[in-house]
Amino acid sequence: MFTNNNIEIGIDLGSTNILVHQKGKGIIFNEPSVVAINTNTKQIEAIGIEAKNMIGKTPEHLEVIYPIKNGVISDYNRTAQILTFLMKKTKFKKSFTFKKLHATITAPTNSTPVERRAIVDALKSCGAKTVQIIENTIAAAIGAGLPVDEPIANMIVDIGGGTTEVAIISYGGVVACHSLKIGGEQLDDDIVQYIRKKYNLLIGTQTAELLKMEAGYATENHEEITTSARGRDLVTGLPKTIPISSKEIHEAMKESLEQMITIIRTTLEECPPELSGDIVDYGIILTGGGALLNGIQQLLNEKINLPVHIAPSPLEAVVIGAGKAIGMKNNNKKVKAAN
Repeated sequence: MFTNNNIEIGIDLGSTNILVHQKGKGIIFNEPSVVAINTNTKQIEAIGIEAKNMIGKTPEHLEVIYPIKNGVISDYNRTAQILTFLMKKTKFKKSFTFKKLHATITAPTNSTPVERRAIVDALKSCGAKTVQIIENTIAAAIGAGLPVDEPIANMIVDIGGGTTEVAIISYGGVVACHSLKIGGEQLDDDIVQYIRKKYNLLIGTQTAELLKMEAGYATENHEEITTSARGRDLVTGLPKTIPISSKEIHEAMKESLEQMITIIRTTLEECPPELSGDIVDYGIILTGGGALLNGIQQLLNEKINLPVHIAPSPLEAVVIGAGKAIGMKNNNKKVKAAN
């Protein structure tokens, strides 16, 4: 066990957001994993929510990027800069040195040793003394309050920004799992492409995200509502506003949602018979931002024919689980230390 003089944090290094949970304090940081870079000086101009607000609005010399793709670091240097910024912004007590910082950080269940090492190295470059890796799905299960150490099956479907991860967990380890590089960001892009193709209107990803939140439905059968989309007319080049219905937004997302259902079914097919009964009894737990999509619970219940439950705090479940896993020993596949 670590002494009381240590800072112990759990980090969810997501494609869309980075969250930090500090032991004894709860969630202390939650900002978009976005950076704005000056292409002339190569310096970071903004990070987090400030950078996200710049998307689609910057001059040529500023580039806004997401350095974490599908839960994996695609730009090591920028991610290290984000983590350094994160450490400063969380304002740890001055009496605590980074030598006393111990972190548990999440990684995709199917991530490679090289990808995991990149995550560990990025965090250690910020001064962390020890770093532990915990799989996203196990962290989500712990954060959802599931008894992951017990000899019963727990099924997690974590719909994040860049990926959808599905896992069956028993005895603290992953029994079967599948990952799909489709998440909330892909649904936003689906909406962008649908409106572009049907209406010759180019909208931004943030506009698409708002449309998804306001009028996006996973189920085809719902009470139709209409909202508006603003963008640039590709024919005239002028700003334009069009009405768009929730039925159309569902149609835009339909193919991606079907792929999510497919990997859930595939994972269930790989479940050992001895554990299948537990899943019938306890059902599926949804975590991640995608769990908040209108009708997603009903859709999965209809297509999979199993009880579907949404975690108490789906957006924070992974980082809460990482926070609870702080200080765990290397137990089965759950937590892997990298000192």
